[in-house]
Amino acid sequence: MPPPPVRGGGDGGRGDSDPDYGRRLRRVRVGLAIGLTSVVMIFVSLTSAYIVRRGLPTFDDHTGTYIQDWIPVQLPLVLLLINTALLAASSLTAEFARRQITRQAALAPVRSIPGVSLGQESGFPWLALTVVLGLGFLTGQWLAWRELAERGFYLATSASSSFVYLLTAVHGVHLLGGILVLLYAATVSLLHKPVEGRRIVVDVTAWYWHFMFVLWLGIFALLWFMR
Repeated sequence: MPPPPVRGGGDGGRGDSDPDYGRRLRRVRVGLAIGLTSVVMIFVSLTSAYIVRRGLPTFDDHTGTYIQDWIPVQLPLVLLLINTALLAASSLTAEFARRQITRQAALAPVRSIPGVSLGQESGFPWLALTVVLGLGFLTGQWLAWRELAERGFYLATSASSSFVYLLTAVHGVHLLGGILVLLYAATVSLLHKPVEGRRIVVDVTAWYWHFMFVLWLGIFALLWFMR
């Protein structure tokens, strides 16, 4: 009797119609870690430049001496604290979304058994809530910029204000990228794609979102304690 044909081979030997989602998830997580390493290096470079520039004197042509031209920025503390709370809440809802899709993926094989019913699980839209909170954070950052401008601190006012705008803007761009991925994950859910594939998108995006929250805490602490 001939041996059964070997199918697949690229996904752990489970066959082309049954990909190894666990292995794919691990690969994507490793890719995320590598990508976040480059993001960390960007902000480490900006932080180092911020600290060095803060203590670096400049040459004054009128007096012929070196002077300290670092102007302390009056940060909109209340607004930034509200933004921090919004981002913390969004990190929490992103974790709820990750756990929800993980549970659904774990129960999917059981639900596929004929005659087995686990009942209808209430699917709270954690992804949508995370997107709303993330957009609220970005809106709050824009309002913080407006308040800085009303206080006389513009991008080109001084080196200190330039760093405030630069650090918050770079973080906001990275956060916007996370929002776009969340919207993609929500779209995939509406299209009823396989739950295992949706889990990969939601899982990796949730970890990215947690990283953005921790990164913002570092930026906020830097701007506040070294202003």
